[in-house]
Parts: sequence; C-alpha cells; structure tokens
Amino acid sequence: MQKFLLLVDKVSTKLGHAFAWSIVILTLMISYEVFSRYVLNTPHPWVFDVSYMLYGTLFMMAGAYTLATAGHVRGDVLYGFFTPRTQATIDLVLYVVFFIPGVVALAYAGWSFADQAWTIKEHSSISADGPPIYPFKAIIPIAGALLLLQGIVEIVRCVACIQRGEWPSRTQDVEEVDVDKLKEMVHVKDEDIAALDQLVVAHEHGQPQGAAK
Repeated sequence: MQKFLLLVDKVSTKLGHAFAWSIVILTLMISYEVFSRYVLNTPHPWVFDVSYMLYGTLFMMAGAYTLATAGHVRGDVLYGFFTPRTQATIDLVLYVVFFIPGVVALAYAGWSFADQAWTIKEHSSISADGPPIYPFKAIIPIAGALLLLQGIVEIVRCVACIQRGEWPSRTQDVEEVDVDKLKEMVHVKDEDIAALDQLVVAHEHGQPQGAAK
C-alpha cells in the first residue's frame, strides 16, 4: 500500500513539474506581445485567450501536485500543536465532508463541459477568430480526476495515522538547499556543528573555550 501511495505522489509531482513550464511559456509570450504591441504596433488578439488558458491549465494541474507535497494553505496556528492522530482525524473529516464532494462535482461538471466543447469544436468568442478552447476544457476533468486520486491517497494516510499514531512517509519534493549534500561537499559532520554551537554559547557567556568542551 505504501508503494502505491508513493507512486501516486510521484505521478502528481512529475505532472506538476511538467506543467510548471507553462509559466515560462506564458512569460515569454506576454513579453513578446508587449514588444510587438508597443514597439512594432502589431498586436495579436489571440494572446489574451491563450494567456488565460495557459494560466488556467497551470492552476488546475497544480492542485494534485500541491496536495501531494502538503503545500495547500492550512490554519497551522492551532493545527500544529495537535498530535498526529488528532490532525489526521480533523483532516479525514474535512476530506470526506468537503473535499470529496467538491472534487467529484468538479470532475463531473468538467467532463460535461469538455464533452460539449469537443462536440462543437468550441472556439473562443472573446476575440475575433479566437483560438480553439476545447483542448483547454479537457484539462478540467483530467485535473479533477488527478486531484481526486491524490485526495484518496491522503485519506488513506489519515486512516493509517489514526491507527498508528504517526504520519506515513510521503515523497519529498526538490528542496531549495540539500543540507546533507552541502555537508558532504564541505566535509562537515553534525558533531562539528554541535561543537561550534558550544563555542558560540560559551563566547556569549564569556566562558573560556576550554570550559565549553
């Protein structure tokens, strides 16, 4: 079961990383449009449509990724002081009462929107000769299904935590600084850091170095 949970985490994380490149595409496209509009005096009406579709795709596909990495906003002011079993109980109730019905509704409605859009090959009506938006609408049920799958994984984690009293492990995302790698590169051990901390404390209290050892 743990392998399956970590596999779903990995899929959500990889998809999140892949769709994160859409923000780069969006930035380059907007930068070119600003140059084209104000320097070359040749604006492109389709840029507005494509920009909100790219941003919408990024927003929707980031849902499962953010849930997999425990990145969603929560009220940690009180939640952080609870025991893991109490945290899991609260999460489980919220997942069952709010999360599952909401995401199921998102996936179901998204499927209906996507089906209609693909049937008529829907194009944007905001601008003249608007680009096709039916591929964009297909993202809605896909994102909903991925978010629902990740939510089920989180529910299983809540149940496991209630039973065992501790949270199961999850896939760790890329960290800004890999502390262990940094220690290996500079040949520093935890004992060296602890000894340095003692010297700093001794210096602050005006003790001789020998007394801190």
